[in-house]
Amino acid sequence: MSSRPHPSLTDEQVYNLIARFQEDGDAEAQAILVAHYRDLVETLAFKFAHGSEPYEDLVQVGMIGLIASLKRFDPDYGRSFESFAVPTIVGEIKRHIRDKTWSVHVPRRIKELGPRIKAAVEELTTQLQRSPRVQEIAEYLGVSEEEVLETMEMGRSYNAVSVDSPIEAANDGSQITLLDLVGTEDGGYEQIDRKMLLDKIFAVLTEREQEILRLTFFENLSQKQVGDQLGISQMHVSRLQRRALAKLRQAIRMEPSEVIG
Repeated sequence: MSSRPHPSLTDEQVYNLIARFQEDGDAEAQAILVAHYRDLVETLAFKFAHGSEPYEDLVQVGMIGLIASLKRFDPDYGRSFESFAVPTIVGEIKRHIRDKTWSVHVPRRIKELGPRIKAAVEELTTQLQRSPRVQEIAEYLGVSEEEVLETMEMGRSYNAVSVDSPIEAANDGSQITLLDLVGTEDGGYEQIDRKMLLDKIFAVLTEREQEILRLTFFENLSQKQVGDQLGISQMHVSRLQRRALAKLRQAIRMEPSEVIG
């Protein structure tokens, strides 16, 4: 991923640039914002860059999602731009993977017949209380058996089918798809923006405040244990912890449970 420097912007500067871009399509404002959020887009694209689709293509698709977010963002909703943009960027990348990643060239008629066969199988299975035969599927759709067989065979090369098809059951009985497993090492893509924001704004804390939050929330020590380890009173730990959390809430405009959840 790129490590190029990008302009450091405050939230107020970001919102002003977005307003300029939304009002008259200001090209300079767009260029500054794209440079500022390029690392975010590249990070999200990297999470999906483990299949046949080139990483660079996913970055370009992610940029489309970024531009769409810049056009639609409304600060009056009370959300940070990053938390608004990440789902849009990830959505664009997922759609690209579903719609574009065929490992072989497939005729248009096969692409169109695939979803119809899937729906027919579901309907016939319900009607017949068993898996339908190829002949029954063909008769139901008014196509030849050869077309059904060809579509089923070619469908194996369609990545969108494979990533959306259930591959196993979770512990609670629900189904898991391959797409659900992509990037699960980060605990879910909906958490990416929060983690990146926390990493960015943690610098507002002093070293002592960072250490107290680390010991309290990541190592699960009590305030008394933290105080004993740092050589300060439990009351002092409590005061520093409250001050640190207040700084974080002000910096990222989240509720306490969201900051540490």
